[in-house]
Amino acid sequence: MTAKPLKYPVSALVVLHDAQGGILLIERTAPAGFWQSVTGSLEPGENIADTARREVYEETGIALQPGQLDDWQESTVYEIYHHWRHRYPEGVFENREHLFSAEIARDTPVRLAPAEHVRHIWLPFDEAAERVFSPSNKRAILRLAERKGWQA
Repeated sequence: MTAKPLKYPVSALVVLHDAQGGILLIERTAPAGFWQSVTGSLEPGENIADTARREVYEETGIALQPGQLDDWQESTVYEIYHHWRHRYPEGVFENREHLFSAEIARDTPVRLAPAEHVRHIWLPFDEAAERVFSPSNKRAILRLAERKGWQA
């Protein structure tokens, strides 16, 4: 078995939503109860928008159409959780996460990557913000709601 290459500490977070303020969340295989939006690390030769589109497809089976991905032109830096630092080069403690969103129809078929995620759910944005594990994911969902003018 070949070891996975170490991650580059730059990632994309993509909040998938419908037009009415519903947010699509996916639950990781481990730890149980770890709900999140689509997220993933930059790979060699990619720009960050390519990473966002690739991760949406890999994690949900949804192929975003041209113009569907909204690049917020914003990023945030966060400390990598201790239990995941082994995935990064030695001495790397922070990740820069670039923010994106994409509107999709609620009836869009979702095909999860079984090695990564066990189920998905649609929730109103305020409930989704409370369900996600990551503080940066929560902030992104609430910022999206603000940008869209959704009311809880």
